[in-house]
Order: sequence, then structure tokens, then C-alpha cells
Amino acid sequence: MKVTERIAKKIKRMKEGSVFGYAQLGIEPNQFAAAAKALERLVKNDTIGKVSKGKFYKPKKTVFGKLKPREDELLKLYLFSGQKQIAYITGTALYNRLGLTTQVPKVIKVASQDKRISVNSGSLRVKSAMGYVRVTNDNVYLLELLDVMKDFSKIPDLDKEMAIRYLKGRLGSLSRKEKSKIVTYALEYPPRVRALLGLLLSEVGSCEKLEKLKESLNPLSKYNYGLSSALVEGAVAWGVA
Repeated sequence: MKVTERIAKKIKRMKEGSVFGYAQLGIEPNQFAAAAKALERLVKNDTIGKVSKGKFYKPKKTVFGKLKPREDELLKLYLFSGQKQIAYITGTALYNRLGLTTQVPKVIKVASQDKRISVNSGSLRVKSAMGYVRVTNDNVYLLELLDVMKDFSKIPDLDKEMAIRYLKGRLGSLSRKEKSKIVTYALEYPPRVRALLGLLLSEVGSCEKLEKLKESLNPLSKYNYGLSSALVEGAVAWGVA
């Protein structure tokens, strides 16, 4: 069966609103040229829509016409490679989802250590953010917490008291193994993140690797988060203010 026919059959079997790339079509590298031409023809005759290079969707047909998939569905094209997560949403979009800000960004930041991701298609605007740790399906929730600490002083209209309670609650609910993992990841982040994490972990319970965080910091450095002593009692010991 020709590449064109195989692609057409696979797309026909897809649900409306599906997003896909070459991987989902089972295209071999030596077939990319033929596949690209076939897909461009399908875009031109309005059978599928194009998000960006190599990224497509099957529009949903409604009485109002053909609709694009939801933004979160489109983003999966960039956050996953097959079933493997390779990037995650960070920045204001993340902090809004976590309830830490009411601001809704026009540009969504996506962090990945393995690749730079940039999208400008219709209303979807995606910009790369620095990834400090390789993303996996199992560590995103920990990296999100570290990003909150990294951007703590820059999160729009942040209620710092509420945010500290939120971080303490999340960190306090982690298992000993999870606390050990987040410390390991934090060692790849800037010193201010390690200092705030160390302070918060010291207040929510035991962590076997807490001393590693302390040793990674310059004892003379100070990290200004604008926190009151009522929020974080051991702040001085970690150079946090």
C-alpha cells in the first residue's frame, strides 16, 4: 500500500479532534518526503488542519463549521513523544492552574531539557523555558513545585502567605522517597530554589538529603523572597528573607 493511501486510512479511523504527528501515523524516516506531500494535500483540501511543522489535527465537524481541538489537546503534541513525556507547562499558565495567580498568559511556557519548543499557530503561542532536569512521566509534579519556588518572586499577584502554605502542604504530603527525589532535582536548580526548598522541608518533616541542600549553598549568600518570620521560622538558617 502506498504511503498516501496508508495515511488517508489512518486519518479516517481517527476521532474528530485528534492531534497527531508523523509518529502517530507510523511513518518511517525514509517515507517522510512522500508523507509530507500527502499531508500537505490533505491540509489544502481541508481534510486536516496544520498546527506547525509536522503537527496536525483532524477537525471536529459541527453545525458552526470545523473546529480545532482544545488548546490542551494541541499542547500534547509538544509535551509527549509517543507515550513518553518530554516537556511540561510552566510559567504563569502553570501557576494559574495551581491557583497561585489569576493571570492568564497569552504565551504558554514549556520546559524541556531535551528540546526547544516554539509554536505560533492561530491562538496558540508557545515559548521554550529552561529545563533543569530531564522530564519523565513520573517527575513532572516535582519539577512544577521547584518552578514555583524558582519564580516565587515573579508570579503575578501572588499571595505569598497562601503560596507558602500551599508549598508546605504539597511538600509535607510527599513520601520520604519523593522528598529525596525533589532534593536531587533541586541540586540542578539555582541556589535560591535550593535555599527555599531546604527551609520548607525543614519545617514539614524529616528529609534524609536535607544536609546536601545546605552544603550546596554559600553560607554568606542571602535570598530575598520578602517573607515574614511568621511564615517561615527557620529562614535565617537558610539565608532566606
